[in-house]
Amino acid sequence: MFSHHCTEVTMKDTPHLAVEANKKSIQYAMEGNKEGWLALYTDDAVVSDPVGKSPMDPAGNGHQGKAAIERFWDTVIGKANIEIRADKRWTSGDYHCCVAQVARNDLGDGNFTECDMLAVYEVNEEGLIVRMGAHWDFDNMMEQLAKVSAG
Repeated sequence: MFSHHCTEVTMKDTPHLAVEANKKSIQYAMEGNKEGWLALYTDDAVVSDPVGKSPMDPAGNGHQGKAAIERFWDTVIGKANIEIRADKRWTSGDYHCCVAQVARNDLGDGNFTECDMLAVYEVNEEGLIVRMGAHWDFDNMMEQLAKVSAG
C-alpha cells in the first residue's frame, strides 16, 4: 500500500496568482483606483479589451505597454461608473485564468449598459499581469448605447 504523508502545498491551498490579479483588477476598476490598477501590470503588458479590431484599438494589437494601458484607463475605465460581477473562473496552469464576467456601466438617470465578457489573464511568477484579453461584442455595446441615446 502507498502511504499518503505528503506535506506539499497544493494549488487549492494557496491563492492562484491569475485569479488574485483578476479580483484586484475588478476591485480597483470599481473603486476608480487608477494607480492600484496600473500597478497590477508589467511595464510591457498587453491589454486587448475587446480582443480584435475596434474603434478603441483600430489595429487590433491591444494596448501595449504601461503608457498605452494608462491611456486605455483614462479613456474607458476611468470614465465609467462600473460594477463588475465575476460569474465563474477557470484556472489553467500556474499563471492563467479565464473569467466569465459581466460589466454594468451606470450611465445615470436609470440608464445602463451591460457587457457579458470572457476575460483571459496571464500573469508572471510575481503575479503581475503580462497579458489580458477581454472577449466581448463591441457592436452589441454600440446598440445598447444607441438605445440609451434615442430613449
